[in-house]
Amino acid sequence: MNRTDPPPPQHRRLTDRVVRPSDRPEVSFVGIPVSPGVAIGPVFGTAEPEPEILRQKIQAADAPAEGARLDAAIAQSRKQLLKLKVRLSALPEDSQTELAPLIEAYLAMLSASRLIRGARRRIADGLVSAEAAVLGEATEIAGAIIGQALPGTSAEDRAGMRRRADEVHEIARRLVRNLTRAPFQSFAGLPEGAVLICEALRPADAALLDPARLAGVAAEEGGADGHTAVMLRALGVPAVLGVPGLPGRLRSGDIAVIDGGTGTVILNPSPSNLATARRAVSAFARERQRFARLRRLPAETLDGTAVELAANLELPLELPLIQQSGAQGIGLLRTEFMFMNRETVPDEDTQTEAYRTVIDAMGGATVTFRVLDWGGEKEIEALSAAGLVPELADTNPALGLRGIRLLLRQTDLFETQLAAILRASAAGPARVMLPMVTTLSEVKAAREIYDRVVRRLRRRGERLPDKLPPLGIMIETPGAALSADALALEADFFAIGTNDLTAYTLAVDRGEAAVASLYDPLHPAVLRLVQFSVEAALRMHRPVSVCGEMAGDPRLIGLLLGLGLRSFSMNAAAIPRVKQAIRNLRIEECVRFARRVMEQADPRAIAALIDASK
Repeated sequence: MNRTDPPPPQHRRLTDRVVRPSDRPEVSFVGIPVSPGVAIGPVFGTAEPEPEILRQKIQAADAPAEGARLDAAIAQSRKQLLKLKVRLSALPEDSQTELAPLIEAYLAMLSASRLIRGARRRIADGLVSAEAAVLGEATEIAGAIIGQALPGTSAEDRAGMRRRADEVHEIARRLVRNLTRAPFQSFAGLPEGAVLICEALRPADAALLDPARLAGVAAEEGGADGHTAVMLRALGVPAVLGVPGLPGRLRSGDIAVIDGGTGTVILNPSPSNLATARRAVSAFARERQRFARLRRLPAETLDGTAVELAANLELPLELPLIQQSGAQGIGLLRTEFMFMNRETVPDEDTQTEAYRTVIDAMGGATVTFRVLDWGGEKEIEALSAAGLVPELADTNPALGLRGIRLLLRQTDLFETQLAAILRASAAGPARVMLPMVTTLSEVKAAREIYDRVVRRLRRRGERLPDKLPPLGIMIETPGAALSADALALEADFFAIGTNDLTAYTLAVDRGEAAVASLYDPLHPAVLRLVQFSVEAALRMHRPVSVCGEMAGDPRLIGLLLGLGLRSFSMNAAAIPRVKQAIRNLRIEECVRFARRVMEQADPRAIAALIDASK
């Protein structure tokens, strides 16, 4: 099923004949909107029995037996994951195979990873059962990952930490269930057109769902940034996660309405709410049809100005979303995924294969690779084990050894990644982007390394494209923005990262509740830095784009076009709405509007102008 198509006929017929149980009261819940759309259907509830875990100490003589039990659970877990991997390869590529990289990460954690080493140590030294050792080590590792979020840690990095912590917990869960022989969550008997409600839905579970049969999903656990959320969006299933208390209220025969756009879940809706939901299902189907038609139309203004819309990519499992969004390329590929959940740093061949897979998937559209942006708040075990990063995080990682600063110190690491990108670029157009640049000397030093790698690859006889990938930079600090005219002499292109630029300009971590309200990308200082960067790029005839959250906000597109931007990279899901906004604008009007905005000194006045322009 194409995810831009309306729901299949069986969903519409079931929606029409759903009847609310007359003897049950309506109950409403609010969770986290994860995947847009409205679903109506009978509830299918499923749960996992809690495994029984031996908490008391074991005898020293029993430690070898516990180690053997752990070995057996590891082998069983690997067998299950390999079986799932085989099953995925037989399912529709656009909705299933995006899980493969995550399965690989799980398999890597079942080898001699920190989790397994720590569990063995706890059994031998702490004399605890294998399941208690696994849970204890996983809790410690996940807590350390989450605990590394310090002032200055971006929302993007916090989300990445949560995902890595979830991956550790997921492997621990699988090991413990195999150790205790506790059954896994079962979806056997899921009827066509049902709404799945459960305590938690793991990525591996989501991969086994058939979107053609399932109306929607709601779960008590989970959030918008996790692997499960990405999977559900890829499947095109309306979904709400993080709904407290929902599974405990279910009764056999209940009817549910799920609104994946607002995050609401209603059990046994009243006749009026049921009628409203039916209208919403129809409206959403029409919207999807409209966006499907829009996908084939160019992103251009009413007066014919072409605009480039690309997508940001953090994990390979997001590729199907990007392919179906109408994106004209990948404007920001965060390559950190290559280094996560590994015991060793990936070599050149491994990276080349992964990068080439992404280029191939984009079918000739340009892919922009941001080289490794390690920061002191990110735990990448392979880098630590190889001695490539400080043993302890910086006191303030946002201002410490990160991005290009680290790569220029660890030139072997940098050269290996550049070589992999260059080799992969023989398969299609690519660009290389440097993170956290603040000085001209950093760009010059990076270009010298880049040219050296090119010469070495040619001596080796590697096939490289005739036109080498351009070498550009992120503009994400005030220093880079204010030096943009000089940086444009060395950089082939700019990508303005408005998230970090806003945080650094205003000295605000939006993850800190006490100051989050001060985080405002419409602050005049931020907008002037964007304007200065764009004007410097245009004077030097350098391509310039925005790849922060501002790019995906349809309300702000007129302002950004008025400032001279013609290229945007965003979350794939935002592309249709941004394209729709572009096709209703005229550049002359955008320029006049931008002038009015840039005359303002108060962020509230700017926000009012933006709101009035809708």
